[in-house]
Amino acid sequence: MPRSEARVATDRPHRYAKQLASHLSRRSETSWDEDSGEGGIVFQNGTGTLTAAEGALLLAVETDAEHLAVLEDVVGRHLVRFGTKDELVVEWRRDTGEPGTTQRNTE
Repeated sequence: MPRSEARVATDRPHRYAKQLASHLSRRSETSWDEDSGEGGIVFQNGTGTLTAAEGALLLAVETDAEHLAVLEDVVGRHLVRFGTKDELVVEWRRDTGEPGTTQRNTE
């Protein structure tokens, strides 16, 4: 299954991951473990992972090729909206080595 990953620089990776998992739980099955700093998302057409690392939030999505850009956008767009103050930028990289989509605040 095609995969795409993003490393989002932030001083608050735990906060953003928890907020993203909570927000997406309205339409998808999500999990977040504060102790391990890891979470997951089960979308209708794929899955996602959230990992809080030192100075960054690591994101990954897996789905069929047709929906990869859609899941990148869903996860990235919501995260960027939460992180407006911190000017978060999400740049996805596909497992093929090609660049994926990019989300940033345009306001």
